[in-house]
Amino acid sequence: MSTQTFAAGETARTREFDFRDEDFQALRALIKRLSGINLADSKRELVYGRVSRRLRALGMNGFGDYRRLLEEDSGELVEFCNAMTTNLTAFFREPHHFEYLRKEFLEPRMRDPGASRRIRIWSTACSSGEEPYSLAITVAEVFGKLDRWDVKILATDLDSNILEKARQGIYAEERVRGLDPALISRYFRVSQHAGRSVYSVVPELAGMITFKPINLMHELPMKGPLDVVMCRNVIIYFDKESQRDLFSRIAPLQRSGDLLFLGHSESLFKVSNDYNLIGRTIYRRN
Repeated sequence: MSTQTFAAGETARTREFDFRDEDFQALRALIKRLSGINLADSKRELVYGRVSRRLRALGMNGFGDYRRLLEEDSGELVEFCNAMTTNLTAFFREPHHFEYLRKEFLEPRMRDPGASRRIRIWSTACSSGEEPYSLAITVAEVFGKLDRWDVKILATDLDSNILEKARQGIYAEERVRGLDPALISRYFRVSQHAGRSVYSVVPELAGMITFKPINLMHELPMKGPLDVVMCRNVIIYFDKESQRDLFSRIAPLQRSGDLLFLGHSESLFKVSNDYNLIGRTIYRRN
């Protein structure tokens, strides 16, 4: 394997693989086409680091060989997308969203004897599962026994590897450390693995959730209506054109009054006129 010294202004270390500008531009264009993720020039080292792991795993000598493999092997395209997908998440991340969902949607629905008992929620980029399980906990805390309710949560992600981890619903102790101990007691079962405590979600939560691989840049395979869409910390990686396209396909899946949640640094400003801002990154279908 060759080494390459960084250009002027970069650190003095050397690279394990040659990484030319044409490699970066080709891979950046590919991930944009496959997933809608728009990588800035500042993400060059991120691309190098994540794809280098694939080169080592495959025993390849350089980025040129890897790019040729991507043209021939659809299976490696999946691995490439998995490598480039950011999977940062936590239980009850941005807690004001779950508080709003509980107080302004679930509790009023529970108190209204004439309201529909059917509820559909979509977690669009569920990563390792903390978001959909947080949604399921919120539902269970409000409704208690679910025998009178038809609640289904669809949890999707582009990364097939992380989606399988989410489906398993097993977490290390540090992943649940910030949760209320009462919630841990009610919704997780503790066991020991390799001398460490691991936490598995209870079947009541898992039974609410269907995990499915979905690429948000492709045709959406659900019909709706969707009472709640959690599309958080997703569109920050998309350009405006891709954002507009995505919400032009999400909006028809929701009725007037249905809810949409975005991430803390995201907005529908100049993206969609189908929603009204009603709270901090909380939107209502108009």
